[in-house]
Amino acid sequence: MRVSWGFDAHRLGGAPPVLLAGVMVDSARGVVATSDGDLVAHAVADAVLGAAGLGDLGTHFPSSDPQWAGADSMDLLRSVVSMCSDIEVSFVDVTVIAQDVRVAPHREAIRESLATALRIDVGQVSVKATTTDGMGALGAGEGIAATAVVTAS
Repeated sequence: MRVSWGFDAHRLGGAPPVLLAGVMVDSARGVVATSDGDLVAHAVADAVLGAAGLGDLGTHFPSSDPQWAGADSMDLLRSVVSMCSDIEVSFVDVTVIAQDVRVAPHREAIRESLATALRIDVGQVSVKATTTDGMGALGAGEGIAATAVVTAS
């Protein structure tokens, strides 16, 4: 059994919407990012790469490389799943941390999108959301973050 953790955060300030696992989520501001800024896809991809012992997303898709500018993060996640074909993801647990971006209305679509990309059943995907109760940059609405825990064998 392998357990791995992924994290991603982005500043808010771009054009809406926010993408979470390829799902468009209404928001007053979008993320500022080199790719499409899908922090759920990024956190999950990092966790899958970690479970396979293959480093992190930036190693395989560096933001300094112009070919990844505007990249579809769900395509990157699917590429990571293919790279990590020697492991089988058994569960993924995602937490989105944001003050003003509402995940609940989109939770099932996010779960389904991740399950499809990871080639697992939707019952093997959990998506949660929380705030920082107004504390720090995330609480001030300056950014959004996501964590992902992956178990694999």
